[in-house]
Amino acid sequence: MNLRIALTVISLAGLLVACKSKKTNELLMNKKWRVYDVQIPPESPISNTQYIQAEDLKRTYYKDAYYQFLDNNVFVATIAGKADTGKYYILSNGAMISVTAKNGDRRVENLVTITKLTEDNFDMKVTSTDFQFILCTKREK
Repeated sequence: MNLRIALTVISLAGLLVACKSKKTNELLMNKKWRVYDVQIPPESPISNTQYIQAEDLKRTYYKDAYYQFLDNNVFVATIAGKADTGKYYILSNGAMISVTAKNGDRRVENLVTITKLTEDNFDMKVTSTDFQFILCTKREK
């Protein structure tokens, strides 16, 4: 009897995880997410260098940047008019995204944490060489 209850609870938990990941994927898919701001995570210690890097990234590298999540787990990053493709996987119950090379090789993996996701806004925490930043994106219509 206890085994049946335990298996039911485990099955329901797995279903909830799958539903959350599916919802995340549905919100991300087939939209153009344009970067409009680069912020410092609120929990980061105050650093002038990090602040300067965030402003510099916003004005330069991410000035004309957008991301797309397409069918078959295809990820497209377009920076300054140059597109690069890879694969993406929703992880951690829809809280993280793994972005890999086209062949799915995880030796070239970037992990991002979703901090906000709605129909029109997608914010993600990314790690650069020295610091973490939040890329704030809006759905381009």
